[in-house]
Amino acid sequence: MKIYTKTGDKATTALFTGKRVPKHHIRIESYGTIDELNSYLGLLRDQKIDLKSKEILALTQNKLFTVGAILATEPNKDNRLKIPRIKAADVELLEQEMDRMNEELPEMTHFILPGGHTTVSYCHIARTVCRRAERMISYLHEHEPVPEGVLMYVNRLSDYLFVLARKLSKDLQADEIKWIPEKLD
Repeated sequence: MKIYTKTGDKATTALFTGKRVPKHHIRIESYGTIDELNSYLGLLRDQKIDLKSKEILALTQNKLFTVGAILATEPNKDNRLKIPRIKAADVELLEQEMDRMNEELPEMTHFILPGGHTTVSYCHIARTVCRRAERMISYLHEHEPVPEGVLMYVNRLSDYLFVLARKLSKDLQADEIKWIPEKLD
C-alpha cells in the first residue's frame, strides 16, 4: 500500500465514511490537533520519567487514536466504527491518576510558569495542545454532535497533563516558578 494517494491534491480529504471535506474543516482541524497531541505525548513518553507515567501515557495515546477515529466519522455514521468508544472509566482513570499524583505534591498557591526542565516543558506543551484540541472539538460540537465521552476525556486529559507536569517537576527536582503579578504603582 502506498502512503500517498494523490486524492488530497485539491485541498480536500476524506472522512472515515468517504465523504470529502476541505482540509481546513473543523472536523479535520479537531482530529489533526489530537494527532499533534498524540505526537507530543510520544515525545514526553520518550523522556526519562517514571514507569507508571509512561504506562498511562501509552494508554492515553491509544485512547487518542480512538478519539481521532470518532472525530473522523460523521456523527450519523458512527455505527460503522468497529472500535470501543471512550467510556466513563477512561475519564475516571485520569482522575484517579491525578488524585494519586496530587497526594505527593505541595499545595498550589499561585499559577505556575511553564518550564524548569525540558521534560516538564514538553508536558506543558502537550497540555496546551490538548486545550486547543478541546476548543476545536467544542466548536465542532456546536455544529455537529460530538460524543460526551470525547469532550470529557479531552478536558480531563489537559488537567491530567498539568498535574503530571507538576509531578515531573518534583521528580526531576526542577523549580516551580510561581507567577506573582507585578504590583501596580
